[in-house]
Amino acid sequence: MKENKVTGIGGVFFKCKDPQKQKEWYANHLGIKTDEYGASFKTRQFDNPDKSAYLQWSPFSEDTEYFQPSQKPFMINYRVTGIEAMVEELRASGVTICDEIASYDYGKFVHIMDPEGNKLELWEPVDEVFDKYHDDNDKEVNT
Repeated sequence: MKENKVTGIGGVFFKCKDPQKQKEWYANHLGIKTDEYGASFKTRQFDNPDKSAYLQWSPFSEDTEYFQPSQKPFMINYRVTGIEAMVEELRASGVTICDEIASYDYGKFVHIMDPEGNKLELWEPVDEVFDKYHDDNDKEVNT
């Protein structure tokens, strides 16, 4: 079993003409509660169901440069374990690494390219940060 691996989908990002209008449409018609980044969907970790996991859904402006060098109108974020070792393995096998690993309180990120020019975002999450955010928002909604 591979030690450093993808453990699930961490997010779906797509380009659109008007991200705010898209968020409003999804909120009004499908009940998706959004914020400035889009929406986060809370799930459970498969191998540890007592722990939360999150999937981010985010519309981006059609002229965003965030997906570059890909020319595709979407980018998928994959949840991973062992991001540092994984990047070294990928680099050693000739995979294009687009940037350095960036660290935030909610996890570590790096971008890679697949063979067909799709930019992929790898994320080693710190889900506990999102737990607090969701708990605070749930309190606001329920009060």
